[in-house]
Amino acid sequence: MSKLDKQTKERYEQLKKTVDTYRHAFHVENKELISAEALDSLKDELVQIEKKFPQLITKDSPTQRVAGTALEKFQKVTHKVPQWSLNDAFTKEDIQDFDARVKRMLKNKYGKNIQPTYTCELKIDGLHVVLEYVDGLLQTAATRGDGKVGEDVTHNVRTIQSVPLRLSEEVSLIAEGEIWLSKQQLEKINKEQKKKGGNIYANPRNLAAGTIRQLDPKVAAQRELDTFVYDISLGEVYKTQEEELRRLSALGFKVNAEFMVCNSIEEIISFWQLWHDKKDKQPYVIDGIVVKVNETEYQEVLGYTGKGPRFAIAIKFPAEQATTVVEDIVLQVGRTGVVTPVAHLRPVRIDGSIVSRATLHNEDQIKRLDVRIGDTVVLQKAGDIIPEIVSVVKGLRPKNAKKFVFPKKVDGCGGDGSIMRKPGQAAYRCVTLDSQHLLQQKLSYFVSKKALNIEGLGPRIIDILFDNGLITTYEDIFTLTEGDITNLPGFKEKSAQNIIQAIKKSRCVPLHRFLIGLSIELVGEETAVLIAEHFGTLQKIRKAKYEDIANIYGVGDSVANAIVQYFSDEKNKKMIDRLLRYIEVLPANKKKGKLQGKTLVFTGTLPTLDRDTAKELARKQGARIANTVSSKTDFVVIGENAGSKEKKAKSLGIPIITEEDFLKMLK
Repeated sequence: MSKLDKQTKERYEQLKKTVDTYRHAFHVENKELISAEALDSLKDELVQIEKKFPQLITKDSPTQRVAGTALEKFQKVTHKVPQWSLNDAFTKEDIQDFDARVKRMLKNKYGKNIQPTYTCELKIDGLHVVLEYVDGLLQTAATRGDGKVGEDVTHNVRTIQSVPLRLSEEVSLIAEGEIWLSKQQLEKINKEQKKKGGNIYANPRNLAAGTIRQLDPKVAAQRELDTFVYDISLGEVYKTQEEELRRLSALGFKVNAEFMVCNSIEEIISFWQLWHDKKDKQPYVIDGIVVKVNETEYQEVLGYTGKGPRFAIAIKFPAEQATTVVEDIVLQVGRTGVVTPVAHLRPVRIDGSIVSRATLHNEDQIKRLDVRIGDTVVLQKAGDIIPEIVSVVKGLRPKNAKKFVFPKKVDGCGGDGSIMRKPGQAAYRCVTLDSQHLLQQKLSYFVSKKALNIEGLGPRIIDILFDNGLITTYEDIFTLTEGDITNLPGFKEKSAQNIIQAIKKSRCVPLHRFLIGLSIELVGEETAVLIAEHFGTLQKIRKAKYEDIANIYGVGDSVANAIVQYFSDEKNKKMIDRLLRYIEVLPANKKKGKLQGKTLVFTGTLPTLDRDTAKELARKQGARIANTVSSKTDFVVIGENAGSKEKKAKSLGIPIITEEDFLKMLK
């Protein structure tokens, strides 16, 4: 092995910095400081030194952007910070409502009118990525996943030139952003695919998502993915979102420069309209703008719902539209007994995907649009919502176009299948809710990931258990034994053991998940969280009056009415009483605890506890968990690589404790 001399080592370090400087200038700042050929020559010199002296190679070397070997499978990553989804807005009225909600909540907190400012950022149609840096070095890159657990895609993200392998400072943080592919790159790849006779990709986002999930990083490197980073979700804290964006840029991240701080709702609407007109001229796909309350203090006050932050909203651009033909209208029975008309369409491409179904909502909507079987219709798909028919092209109506009339009976309802529409309500509903179809739907939803999350009990197995008479009620699930399942065709002893074990694990269920699993009409995930957090226990919810529920911010009259009706029904009362013999519904918060009323922030890697476990222990003792350190924080629990939160706590004079101190407090 050749001996490494001082001069070669110095040359190597200079080459690394120089190549990275040119990379950043070209891929982040759009400046070509040196020709591509000259840059390639520098890279080649770097490669030759590393071949001769492999001990020099570090993770932040430009040569390490493309690893040599492909992965066999993806590893799971538990997010240290929950990954939220934003609520959507589509109209000026939606934007005005958001502004009014924000100001109303701030007034409730401060006792006076507050005028926040807002940052408006472009909403890039890409793939969300979570980047963790330790002492300035990229450690992991993960997909959003389900918000709690994502996939480790570090091997592919390292190939993206706009992602710094090392930050400009040795700081530890988690940054979030969007991975995207340019329209030009999509066109280039599709031309190559066409020549090969391969698949043509529908849009840049789909191709970017498929690329980042390749096991071989060489594929990602060839497709020239790019990024925009817009958030520090763990680590450093700033007074405003604007300051945070400028800090990200200073650290070496690529930040979209087209953001604006707005002082009024009129400015937000103008920004939205401006970019609707300019969006098609950009190299990346923009499907709206993101509006965030600029002040971090106000963001903390507004907080989060079960779905996402109250201080931010995504304002979508008007939906893409297409025309197609209605081939049939059929009725679909949902798990709560609501009967929804669905149009079966001649398949059409819209918003990058093939659509063959569209909701017609209810009888009034069909009459208002005058939709008939055989009609040519205008179809709209806004973001990720179900496509809907917005109008009929009457001039193309065929002579044999057939009006749709709601029948008196529908397969899937209980009893004789009768349906009815109550005065004042838009939807038809099953008169009797005891059909096999409805019951199986409810059982499947009860054990689903959103509700009790019983691993291994999917719809197919629920149907098998139901068809064999082993389950007909929620509580029947908890009386199953290994022998019941092993005797079924296609099941082995091990699979039976796994299912029974998963059922046992689900016997303690958080209150909001229990509410979700009951299939109460109008009560989805976010509403269930709001109700659980407000009342705290199932007992209080069962006794709650209409006014108590309707006054909860984000719930409203219709939901309150549905909940009161559900819990006052004698059949439901008895069913819940039976179910509670087998499971424990955990309260959303304790009345009293050793940390009651205290606000804690956890930072760094704790010696024995993972972050989620530590937070759950604190919550059970009445604590509130915050992600940022402020004057309202009572304690900061630190581990290794605590970073800026520890410094912020010291500057504010907030007590800093270790995991050992924290556990002593619990005792």
